[in-house]
Amino acid sequence: MNARRGRGEGSVFQRADGRWCAVVDLGWIDGRRARKSVYGRTRKEAHDRLMAAQRAIGSGLLPAPDRLTLEAYLTDWLAAAHPTIRASTFASYEAIVRVHLIPGIGRIPLVKLTVGDVERLLRAKSATALSPRRVAMIRGVLRRALTRAVKHRLIAANVAALADPPKQERHEIHPLTPDQARVLLESIAGHRLEGLFTVALTTGLRSGELRALRWADIDLEARSLSVEAGLARIDGQWQRVPPKSAAGRRMVPLMDRTVTALREHRRRQLTDRLAAGSEWIGNPWDLVFVSEVGTPLDSSNVVHAYQRALERAGLPRQRFHDARHSVATFWLAAGVPARVVADMLGHSQVSLTLNVYTHVLPTLRREAADRLDAILGS
Repeated sequence: MNARRGRGEGSVFQRADGRWCAVVDLGWIDGRRARKSVYGRTRKEAHDRLMAAQRAIGSGLLPAPDRLTLEAYLTDWLAAAHPTIRASTFASYEAIVRVHLIPGIGRIPLVKLTVGDVERLLRAKSATALSPRRVAMIRGVLRRALTRAVKHRLIAANVAALADPPKQERHEIHPLTPDQARVLLESIAGHRLEGLFTVALTTGLRSGELRALRWADIDLEARSLSVEAGLARIDGQWQRVPPKSAAGRRMVPLMDRTVTALREHRRRQLTDRLAAGSEWIGNPWDLVFVSEVGTPLDSSNVVHAYQRALERAGLPRQRFHDARHSVATFWLAAGVPARVVADMLGHSQVSLTLNVYTHVLPTLRREAADRLDAILGS
């Protein structure tokens, strides 16, 4: 009886097409005997590659078996990533893997996935109603997953990183002018979400940050608020999630107008709670901005309410996120240093602020030249 081959030992044989093949035994993986094939133009070349594979196994570097599909690998990657990333980030990754990557290219063996496979998937997704940003996110998730595969020496190269990303056109920013902002603020007087819209138009907070604000985060006497979290729905449940970067946690000063609007909002909220009686559901965080029964606000409801407010004020339709852009533009145009603006917006780098608001720079450059002219004289 022949002795059984040990882990990493294999055989070398010539295929019908003339190539030489060496089969490496990877042992038992996930309850199945796993093997890896390497090829060469000659017996020696195949044997040398077999020896290299055996050395890699001896060093603890296990090549991906031929039958390991991308679907199986991505499932394992998600399980490994889950404890290390935010719950909202994991939910986003899991949805992209389940909805886009597995149905599109999941059956392809990991070691046989090519740049062409990835680019064909991205083109197919771009041909649907998906936005360029969403398609870019699909590539980004696959790229991150394959980075781990390269690190573990399961594959030689990250084909998602090598694939051409989908073309993305920069979204043109259409901020409100100061006059338009004043018109809007005057027109929302008495609106149930007057406080939310006023904070948005004077602090530049993101939608999720606004909806996650607690009364404990606001100091009306000191005229400031602290941004500690964002609001996200994960697995059907509302959660306050920490900012993606340390810069996201910040203190933002409040205008007198904003303080007045928040005082009035708190009075109105207490009135709503008394009127709702037993129908008041509430929330576990004592949020500032809630529904008529005290539950967290959905972002789509805020957007629709904002757009209706714009329409009533006779102003052009825009995204709710453009309120944030409006505030940033006002600050920069008023001469607030870009570093300070970046801090108040929660940007991790001032370069991000300047890249987003390049449309303001020509005006700032002109003002800088005029000020220098005034200092030095003409």
